[in-house]
Amino acid sequence: MFARRTEWNLAANRFSQALTAHRAAGKAVLDLSVSNPTTVGIQYDSAAIRAALSDPQGMTYQPEPKGLLSARQAIANYYAERHAPSQPKFSPDTENIVLTASTSEAYSFVFKLLCEPADEVLIPAPSYPLFEFLAAMEDTRLVPYTLRYHNDEGWGMDQGSVERAITSRTRAIIVVHPNNPTGSYVSEDEKSQLNKLCAAHDMAVIADEVFLDFEHSGNPRPSFAAQHPAPPALTFTLSGLSKIAGLPQIKVAWLVMNGEGKILSEARSRLEIVADTFLSVGTPAQLAAPALLAQRHHFQDQLRVRISGNLRRLDALLGAQQLCSRLESEAGWYAILRVPATQPDEEVAIHLLERRGVLVHPGHFYDFPHAGYLVVSLIGPPAQFASAAEIMLEEIGRLFG
Repeated sequence: MFARRTEWNLAANRFSQALTAHRAAGKAVLDLSVSNPTTVGIQYDSAAIRAALSDPQGMTYQPEPKGLLSARQAIANYYAERHAPSQPKFSPDTENIVLTASTSEAYSFVFKLLCEPADEVLIPAPSYPLFEFLAAMEDTRLVPYTLRYHNDEGWGMDQGSVERAITSRTRAIIVVHPNNPTGSYVSEDEKSQLNKLCAAHDMAVIADEVFLDFEHSGNPRPSFAAQHPAPPALTFTLSGLSKIAGLPQIKVAWLVMNGEGKILSEARSRLEIVADTFLSVGTPAQLAAPALLAQRHHFQDQLRVRISGNLRRLDALLGAQQLCSRLESEAGWYAILRVPATQPDEEVAIHLLERRGVLVHPGHFYDFPHAGYLVVSLIGPPAQFASAAEIMLEEIGRLFG
């Protein structure tokens, strides 16, 4: 009765079972996995956000396949305002911007555009686990390529693994800029190699930039959307209000197309039909988009302070022991901890939860290549974060000491 594309293994894994049992028993959770910015004590300008969503024009339905021009212009302005110091100011053409309800929907649009059933898209490993579901629902096959960590250089793309993964059915390569959870950006050299490789194989680049603005150094990195002149490979840059402005409940995201000549024009025409078929972004949210994007500064300033403070506290705690270390990260909301690889990450995470009530994510959730990794969120309230991190490291010392 049901389509094969939805034949997922819905059985709860041991970690999920342990978490469910812990909560059902009424036990407290010291959450070092939190990802929802609306629940961690960040102060929003609620009056301004509600006012933006109450525009009287929202009562009139005026369907625009790509989204209202005012919203698309606000997005173009966002890219112009946040250009990296190393690059000239550049604003994407509003005709190359398509609004979607989420970055997940933006992926769906691009997969629909590029892939026949069983076509392939390359995906980094480690990376966020949601991609598997997004691809399956479009009958698209994901093929991993490797991100490698070097102690003196941090994370980088394994170019050989990318080239070996390409087949006659490869239609695109996904880059997450910066990656979740590694926090690594695509370097300019890697970007140049990607463009050449994809142009040579008639592949597109799909750049997920939802964490782009959260660099740890204070030095903005170039967006794939701001490549000028146009890149030789057709490029789709994805982002949205969920992370950029900390407003996942508003449901406004976008994709920006970039490329050369006829191929860009063809992509634009076809995507407009896809978007016109769904018309998924509500008019009130589109009308509010300029004001909501302006709110990003208020949100990001607070979250950057939160992340840097929690990171300093974590590093201080790590410096007082020897069993656990932190991998270098350039950006994002997460830190990766290296622990002794004497047992599966899931077992370590379950142990921390059951013994001390500390919730962290095991590395295998993100396709780390072997055991010995835990992923912790840096956006929790400082006092709670410090307490949970201290208890976590104390228990790791007992477990591996």
